[in-house]
Amino acid sequence: MNTITKPLVLLLLCLIVSNVTAQETQQDTTKTSIPWKENGFEIDKLVALRKTIENEEREYLKTEVESINKRLENGDISKAEAENLKKEAAKKRAFNIENRITIIDNRIALLERNDFGYSDESVEIFTIGNVINFSSKNRPRAYDKRTSSYFVFAAGFNNAIGDGQKIGDDYSFMGSGFVELGVAWSTRVFKDNNAVRLKYGFSFQWNKLTPKNDQYFVQDGNVTTLEAFPSELTESEFRITNLVVPLHFEFGPSKKIERKNYYRYSTETHFKFGIGGYVGFNIGTQQKLRFKEDGDRVKQKIRRNYNATPFVYGLSAYVGVGELALYAKYDLNPMFEDQEFDQHNLSIGLRFDLD
Repeated sequence: MNTITKPLVLLLLCLIVSNVTAQETQQDTTKTSIPWKENGFEIDKLVALRKTIENEEREYLKTEVESINKRLENGDISKAEAENLKKEAAKKRAFNIENRITIIDNRIALLERNDFGYSDESVEIFTIGNVINFSSKNRPRAYDKRTSSYFVFAAGFNNAIGDGQKIGDDYSFMGSGFVELGVAWSTRVFKDNNAVRLKYGFSFQWNKLTPKNDQYFVQDGNVTTLEAFPSELTESEFRITNLVVPLHFEFGPSKKIERKNYYRYSTETHFKFGIGGYVGFNIGTQQKLRFKEDGDRVKQKIRRNYNATPFVYGLSAYVGVGELALYAKYDLNPMFEDQEFDQHNLSIGLRFDLD
Protein backbone atom coordinates (compact mmCIF):
# COMPACT_ATOMS: atom_id res chain seq x y z
CA MET A 1 0.00 0.00 0.00
CA ASN A 2 2.75 2.37 0.95
CA THR A 3 4.51 1.48 -2.27
CA ILE A 4 1.51 2.66 -4.33
CA THR A 5 0.70 5.80 -2.21
CA LYS A 6 4.16 7.35 -2.51
CA PRO A 7 4.18 7.50 -6.35
CA LEU A 8 0.61 8.90 -6.33
CA VAL A 9 1.58 11.71 -3.95
CA LEU A 10 4.58 12.62 -6.07
CA LEU A 11 2.39 12.63 -9.18
CA LEU A 12 -0.15 14.98 -7.55
CA LEU A 13 2.60 17.36 -6.43
CA CYS A 14 3.97 17.50 -9.98
CA LEU A 15 0.52 18.32 -11.37
CA ILE A 16 -0.01 21.12 -8.81
CA VAL A 17 3.38 22.71 -9.53
CA SER A 18 2.79 22.52 -13.28
CA ASN A 19 -0.61 24.19 -12.92
CA VAL A 20 0.75 27.04 -10.80
CA THR A 21 3.62 27.62 -13.26
CA ALA A 22 1.20 27.71 -16.18
CA GLN A 23 -1.02 30.27 -14.41
CA GLU A 24 1.96 32.54 -13.64
CA THR A 25 3.10 32.31 -17.25
CA GLN A 26 -0.40 33.15 -18.43
CA GLN A 27 -0.55 36.17 -16.08
CA ASP A 28 2.83 37.46 -17.32
CA THR A 29 1.68 37.04 -20.92
CA THR A 30 -1.51 38.95 -20.16
CA LYS A 31 0.47 41.85 -18.61
CA THR A 32 2.73 42.09 -21.62
CA SER A 33 -0.13 41.97 -24.09
CA ILE A 34 -1.96 44.91 -22.44
CA PRO A 35 0.73 47.62 -22.09
CA TRP A 36 -1.80 50.42 -21.51
CA LYS A 37 -2.27 49.19 -17.94
CA GLU A 38 1.33 50.12 -17.21
CA ASN A 39 1.03 53.43 -19.10
CA GLY A 40 -2.32 54.17 -17.48
CA PHE A 41 -1.21 57.12 -15.37
CA GLU A 42 0.21 58.95 -18.39
CA ILE A 43 -2.90 58.14 -20.42
CA ASP A 44 -5.20 59.45 -17.68
CA LYS A 45 -3.35 62.77 -17.71
CA LEU A 46 -3.70 63.02 -21.49
CA VAL A 47 -7.43 62.27 -21.33
CA ALA A 48 -7.85 65.06 -18.74
CA LEU A 49 -5.88 67.40 -20.97
CA ARG A 50 -8.37 66.98 -23.80
CA LYS A 51 -11.03 68.70 -21.72
CA THR A 52 -8.57 71.41 -20.69
CA ILE A 53 -7.81 72.15 -24.35
CA GLU A 54 -11.51 72.54 -25.18
CA ASN A 55 -12.13 74.93 -22.26
CA GLU A 56 -8.97 76.90 -23.02
CA GLU A 57 -9.80 77.50 -26.69
CA ARG A 58 -13.37 78.52 -25.76
CA GLU A 59 -11.99 81.10 -23.32
CA TYR A 60 -9.69 82.44 -26.01
CA LEU A 61 -12.66 82.72 -28.38
CA LYS A 62 -14.62 84.60 -25.70
CA THR A 63 -11.74 87.08 -25.33
CA GLU A 64 -11.53 87.61 -29.09
CA VAL A 65 -15.28 88.21 -29.37
CA GLU A 66 -15.14 90.77 -26.55
CA SER A 67 -12.33 92.58 -28.36
CA ILE A 68 -14.35 92.61 -31.60
CA ASN A 69 -17.42 93.97 -29.79
CA LYS A 70 -15.30 96.73 -28.27
CA ARG A 71 -14.01 97.72 -31.72
CA LEU A 72 -17.62 97.77 -32.96
CA GLU A 73 -18.69 100.03 -30.06
CA ASN A 74 -15.79 102.39 -30.78
CA GLY A 75 -16.79 102.64 -34.41
CA ASP A 76 -13.56 101.10 -35.71
CA ILE A 77 -15.44 98.44 -37.71
CA SER A 78 -18.95 97.99 -39.11
CA LYS A 79 -21.52 95.48 -37.87
CA ALA A 80 -20.97 93.29 -40.94
CA GLU A 81 -17.19 93.32 -40.42
CA ALA A 82 -17.71 92.40 -36.78
CA GLU A 83 -19.86 89.39 -37.71
CA ASN A 84 -17.27 88.18 -40.23
CA LEU A 85 -14.46 88.53 -37.69
CA LYS A 86 -16.47 86.55 -35.12
CA LYS A 87 -17.08 83.76 -37.65
CA GLU A 88 -13.38 83.63 -38.55
CA ALA A 89 -12.41 83.52 -34.86
CA ALA A 90 -14.89 80.71 -34.14
CA LYS A 91 -13.66 78.73 -37.14
CA LYS A 92 -10.01 79.14 -36.11
CA ARG A 93 -10.66 78.01 -32.53
CA ALA A 94 -12.68 75.00 -33.73
CA PHE A 95 -9.78 73.89 -35.93
CA ASN A 96 -7.39 74.48 -33.02
CA ILE A 97 -9.44 72.17 -30.79
CA GLU A 98 -9.57 69.52 -33.50
CA ASN A 99 -5.83 69.63 -34.24
CA ARG A 100 -4.68 69.72 -30.63
CA ILE A 101 -6.98 66.88 -29.58
CA THR A 102 -5.75 64.82 -32.55
CA ILE A 103 -2.22 65.22 -31.17
CA ILE A 104 -3.41 63.98 -27.75
CA ASP A 105 -5.32 61.04 -29.27
CA ASN A 106 -2.27 59.98 -31.26
CA ARG A 107 -0.15 60.11 -28.13
CA ILE A 108 -2.69 57.96 -26.25
CA ALA A 109 -2.73 55.41 -29.09
CA LEU A 110 1.07 55.29 -29.05
CA LEU A 111 1.14 54.58 -25.31
CA GLU A 112 -1.57 51.90 -25.55
CA ARG A 113 0.27 50.13 -28.34
CA ASN A 114 3.69 49.94 -26.66
CA ASP A 115 5.29 48.78 -23.44
CA PHE A 116 5.82 51.00 -20.43
CA GLY A 117 8.74 53.40 -20.87
CA TYR A 118 8.41 53.63 -24.65
CA SER A 119 9.66 56.98 -25.90
CA ASP A 120 9.62 58.57 -29.33
CA GLU A 121 11.54 61.85 -29.64
CA SER A 122 9.41 62.92 -32.59
CA VAL A 123 6.36 63.23 -30.31
CA GLU A 124 8.16 64.12 -27.09
CA ILE A 125 7.37 67.80 -27.57
CA PHE A 126 3.71 67.00 -27.02
CA THR A 127 4.06 65.83 -23.43
CA ILE A 128 1.69 67.22 -20.83
CA GLY A 129 3.84 70.08 -19.60
CA ASN A 130 4.81 71.31 -23.04
CA VAL A 131 1.26 71.32 -24.36
CA ILE A 132 0.12 73.44 -21.42
CA ASN A 133 3.07 75.82 -21.67
CA PHE A 134 2.70 76.13 -25.42
CA SER A 135 -0.98 76.90 -25.09
CA SER A 136 -0.20 80.28 -23.49
CA LYS A 137 1.25 81.39 -26.84
CA ASN A 138 -2.18 80.85 -28.41
CA ARG A 139 -3.72 83.52 -26.21
CA PRO A 140 -5.17 86.24 -28.46
CA ARG A 141 -3.38 89.60 -28.57
CA ALA A 142 -5.09 92.56 -26.98
CA TYR A 143 -6.40 94.76 -29.77
CA ASP A 144 -5.03 97.90 -28.09
CA LYS A 145 -2.18 97.64 -25.58
CA ARG A 146 -1.85 101.06 -23.94
CA THR A 147 0.70 100.04 -21.29
CA SER A 148 4.11 98.42 -21.84
CA SER A 149 6.95 97.62 -19.43
CA TYR A 150 10.72 98.22 -19.53
CA PHE A 151 13.90 97.50 -17.62
CA VAL A 152 15.68 100.75 -16.79
CA PHE A 153 19.46 100.98 -16.51
CA ALA A 154 21.36 104.24 -16.12
CA ALA A 155 24.97 105.08 -15.22
CA GLY A 156 27.30 108.04 -15.36
CA PHE A 157 29.00 110.80 -13.37
CA ASN A 158 27.91 111.88 -9.90
CA ASN A 159 28.76 114.87 -7.71
CA ALA A 160 27.35 117.13 -4.99
CA ILE A 161 27.18 120.92 -4.89
CA GLY A 162 25.99 123.65 -2.50
CA ASP A 163 25.65 127.43 -2.53
CA GLY A 164 28.63 129.07 -4.19
CA GLN A 165 30.09 125.72 -5.27
CA LYS A 166 30.62 124.17 -8.65
CA ILE A 167 31.01 120.56 -9.74
CA GLY A 168 34.37 119.13 -8.71
CA ASP A 169 35.15 121.45 -5.81
CA ASP A 170 34.91 118.82 -3.07
CA TYR A 171 34.59 115.56 -4.98
CA SER A 172 36.50 113.98 -7.84
CA PHE A 173 34.55 114.31 -11.10
CA MET A 174 35.98 111.18 -12.73
CA GLY A 175 36.07 109.15 -9.51
CA SER A 176 32.44 109.72 -8.50
CA GLY A 177 29.58 107.98 -10.24
CA PHE A 178 26.02 106.71 -10.06
CA VAL A 179 24.08 103.62 -11.15
CA GLU A 180 20.31 103.23 -11.40
CA LEU A 181 18.47 99.97 -11.99
CA GLY A 182 14.72 99.49 -12.03
CA VAL A 183 11.47 98.67 -13.80
CA ALA A 184 9.19 101.17 -15.55
CA TRP A 185 5.78 101.11 -17.16
CA SER A 186 4.74 103.43 -19.99
CA THR A 187 1.06 104.24 -20.49
CA ARG A 188 -0.34 106.17 -23.45
CA VAL A 189 -2.16 109.25 -22.13
CA PHE A 190 -4.54 109.85 -25.04
CA LYS A 191 -6.80 107.22 -26.56
CA ASP A 192 -5.90 107.69 -30.24
CA ASN A 193 -2.54 109.45 -29.96
CA ASN A 194 0.81 108.30 -28.59
CA ALA A 195 2.49 111.72 -28.51
CA VAL A 196 2.38 111.82 -24.68
CA ARG A 197 3.18 108.88 -22.39
CA LEU A 198 3.17 108.59 -18.61
CA LYS A 199 6.23 106.67 -17.41
CA TYR A 200 6.40 105.34 -13.84
CA GLY A 201 7.94 102.50 -11.82
CA PHE A 202 10.55 101.94 -9.12
CA SER A 203 14.36 102.07 -9.13
CA PHE A 204 17.39 101.52 -6.95
CA GLN A 205 19.89 104.41 -7.08
CA TRP A 206 23.51 104.10 -5.97
CA ASN A 207 25.18 107.54 -5.67
CA LYS A 208 28.95 107.42 -5.03
CA LEU A 209 31.15 110.36 -4.05
CA THR A 210 34.96 110.36 -3.89
CA PRO A 211 36.20 113.25 -1.68
CA LYS A 212 39.35 115.07 -2.84
CA ASN A 213 42.51 115.96 -0.91
CA ASP A 214 42.53 112.93 1.46
CA GLN A 215 39.22 113.92 3.05
CA TYR A 216 36.54 111.70 4.54
CA PHE A 217 33.18 112.09 6.27
CA VAL A 218 33.03 112.27 10.06
CA GLN A 219 29.79 111.99 12.05
CA ASP A 220 29.77 113.68 15.44
CA GLY A 221 26.29 113.29 16.87
CA ASN A 222 23.89 115.20 14.62
CA VAL A 223 26.70 116.89 12.69
CA THR A 224 28.41 115.37 9.62
CA THR A 225 31.47 117.12 8.23
CA LEU A 226 34.12 116.53 5.58
CA GLU A 227 37.53 116.50 7.26
CA ALA A 228 41.17 115.72 6.44
CA PHE A 229 42.24 112.15 7.18
CA PRO A 230 45.19 111.76 9.63
CA SER A 231 47.28 109.97 6.99
CA GLU A 232 47.37 109.53 3.21
CA LEU A 233 44.31 107.83 1.78
CA THR A 234 44.62 105.49 -1.17
CA GLU A 235 40.83 105.37 -1.46
CA SER A 236 37.96 107.36 0.04
CA GLU A 237 34.46 106.48 -1.16
CA PHE A 238 31.07 107.51 0.21
CA ARG A 239 27.93 105.80 -1.11
CA ILE A 240 24.23 106.51 -0.57
CA THR A 241 21.66 103.94 -1.70
CA ASN A 242 18.05 104.99 -2.35
CA LEU A 243 14.85 103.22 -3.36
CA VAL A 244 12.74 105.65 -5.38
CA VAL A 245 9.53 105.85 -7.43
CA PRO A 246 10.20 107.88 -10.61
CA LEU A 247 7.42 109.59 -12.58
CA HIS A 248 7.97 111.19 -16.01
CA PHE A 249 5.87 112.65 -18.78
CA GLU A 250 7.45 111.48 -22.03
CA PHE A 251 6.90 113.33 -25.32
CA GLY A 252 7.79 112.31 -28.85
CA PRO A 253 6.53 110.89 -32.13
CA SER A 254 5.89 107.21 -32.75
CA LYS A 255 4.95 104.89 -35.59
CA LYS A 256 1.53 103.25 -35.62
CA ILE A 257 1.71 99.58 -36.64
CA GLU A 258 -1.65 98.18 -37.73
CA ARG A 259 -2.39 94.48 -38.11
CA LYS A 260 -5.54 92.54 -38.85
CA ASN A 261 -6.52 91.94 -35.22
CA TYR A 262 -4.49 94.53 -33.29
CA TYR A 263 -2.45 97.71 -33.51
CA ARG A 264 0.56 99.04 -31.63
CA TYR A 265 2.62 102.22 -31.37
CA SER A 266 6.39 101.93 -31.71
CA THR A 267 8.88 104.55 -30.50
CA GLU A 268 11.90 102.64 -31.83
CA THR A 269 14.37 104.99 -33.61
CA HIS A 270 12.15 107.97 -32.70
CA PHE A 271 13.07 111.09 -30.72
CA LYS A 272 11.85 111.29 -27.11
CA PHE A 273 11.98 113.77 -24.26
CA GLY A 274 10.99 113.04 -20.67
CA ILE A 275 10.65 115.32 -17.67
CA GLY A 276 9.51 114.60 -14.14
CA GLY A 277 10.91 113.58 -10.78
CA TYR A 278 11.14 110.93 -8.09
CA VAL A 279 10.41 110.33 -4.42
CA GLY A 280 11.73 107.59 -2.17
CA PHE A 281 13.77 106.56 0.84
CA ASN A 282 17.40 106.21 1.79
CA ILE A 283 18.00 102.50 2.47
CA GLY A 284 21.73 102.50 3.17
CA THR A 285 24.81 104.67 3.67
CA GLN A 286 28.39 103.40 3.62
CA GLN A 287 31.91 104.84 3.66
CA LYS A 288 34.92 102.85 2.42
CA LEU A 289 38.49 103.85 3.27
CA ARG A 290 41.86 102.40 2.25
CA PHE A 291 45.11 103.59 3.87
CA LYS A 292 48.41 102.45 5.35
CA GLU A 293 48.95 102.18 9.10
CA ASP A 294 52.28 101.08 10.61
CA GLY A 295 53.27 99.68 7.23
CA ASP A 296 50.07 97.60 6.92
CA ARG A 297 47.37 98.08 4.31
CA VAL A 298 44.05 98.76 6.00
CA LYS A 299 40.59 98.62 4.45
CA GLN A 300 37.56 99.88 6.37
CA LYS A 301 33.86 99.69 5.49
CA ILE A 302 31.80 101.81 7.84
CA ARG A 303 28.01 101.45 7.69
CA ARG A 304 26.07 104.08 9.65
CA ASN A 305 23.47 106.69 8.80
CA TYR A 306 25.86 109.72 8.78
CA ASN A 307 22.69 111.83 9.29
CA ALA A 308 21.77 111.13 5.65
CA THR A 309 18.32 112.49 4.75
CA PRO A 310 15.89 109.54 5.08
CA PHE A 311 13.27 110.89 2.65
CA VAL A 312 14.63 111.73 -0.81
CA TYR A 313 13.01 113.59 -3.69
CA GLY A 314 14.23 115.34 -6.79
CA LEU A 315 13.86 116.34 -10.43
CA SER A 316 14.97 114.33 -13.46
CA ALA A 317 14.86 114.55 -17.23
CA TYR A 318 16.14 112.71 -20.30
CA VAL A 319 16.37 113.24 -24.05
CA GLY A 320 17.29 110.66 -26.66
CA VAL A 321 16.30 108.30 -29.46
CA GLY A 322 14.70 104.87 -29.07
CA GLU A 323 16.10 102.99 -26.08
CA LEU A 324 19.05 105.34 -25.43
CA ALA A 325 18.90 108.78 -23.80
CA LEU A 326 21.04 111.40 -22.07
CA TYR A 327 19.85 111.47 -18.44
CA ALA A 328 20.18 113.94 -15.54
CA LYS A 329 18.79 113.96 -12.00
CA TYR A 330 19.08 116.39 -9.10
CA ASP A 331 18.18 115.75 -5.44
CA LEU A 332 16.11 118.61 -4.02
CA ASN A 333 16.69 117.22 -0.54
CA PRO A 334 20.09 117.90 1.06
CA MET A 335 22.44 114.94 1.48
CA PHE A 336 22.51 115.35 5.27
CA GLU A 337 19.90 116.59 7.73
CA ASP A 338 20.20 119.76 9.85
CA GLN A 339 23.63 120.82 8.65
CA GLU A 340 25.05 124.34 8.56
CA PHE A 341 25.96 123.89 4.89
CA ASP A 342 23.71 121.89 2.55
CA GLN A 343 24.86 119.97 -0.51
CA HIS A 344 22.66 118.35 -3.12
CA ASN A 345 23.44 115.31 -5.22
CA LEU A 346 23.67 115.79 -9.01
CA SER A 347 23.99 113.01 -11.61
CA ILE A 348 24.52 113.06 -15.39
CA GLY A 349 24.83 109.98 -17.59
CA LEU A 350 23.19 107.61 -20.07
CA ARG A 351 19.84 105.89 -19.64
CA PHE A 352 18.67 102.69 -21.35
CA ASP A 353 14.98 101.66 -21.49
CA LEU A 354 15.08 97.99 -22.49
CA ASP A 355 11.82 96.23 -23.36
